[in-house]
Amino acid sequence: MVLLACSLCGCTLLAHGQNADGVRLVRQGFHQAAIERFQQAIASDPQNPDGYYNLAAAYHRLARISGNPEHWEQAESYYNQCKDRDPNHQDCYRGLAVLLVQRGRKDEAFRLLETWSERYPTSPTPKIELARLYEEMADRETAREYLYDALSVDPYNARALAALGRLHEQDGNMAQALADYQRSLAQDRFQPELAARVAALTAALSRNTATAPQRTGRAPSGPQR
Repeated sequence: MVLLACSLCGCTLLAHGQNADGVRLVRQGFHQAAIERFQQAIASDPQNPDGYYNLAAAYHRLARISGNPEHWEQAESYYNQCKDRDPNHQDCYRGLAVLLVQRGRKDEAFRLLETWSERYPTSPTPKIELARLYEEMADRETAREYLYDALSVDPYNARALAALGRLHEQDGNMAQALADYQRSLAQDRFQPELAARVAALTAALSRNTATAPQRTGRAPSGPQR
């Protein structure tokens, strides 16, 4: 059993390295070579969902470039195989939902995320992904409701707070957006784009305060004789 455990550990480490190589190749634009690495990762560790997700994402990117129907089908198949191995794989659900929308199957995308949310009612992540999809469909009110649901489960969720801030900013409520962004950064300070947005909003609100008309508190004088 010790030998078996060591063997399994070795397979996992090997698959991790192959996945990392594949991700690097995708970033460099070598999609076919990346696909081969991800296939090797799956062969090394067939139960690791990340290999299936990476393979799905690579075929998804290829499909968008080439328009090849087989690439779309392969991407969808590997997303589903990833989901089979990890029914709570966030990136897999997001990738598959995006693919379904891109293929004109918006209703299926919503059902996919709703089923995920129902299966994990105490997890904020499916609710955040649903909010994201509704926002992309220009339904900000429903998106906002899902974010409030996510925060009712996890009041300090950095992603939900950042997304809620973005909706408030789109609505022109800059002070509330800034407050939401600051709360998000307090939970996760490694968000450079959000930190830049906080700095920009803080500066803008300070300028608005400085240029606002000042009231003296004195009553207006009456007519002069």
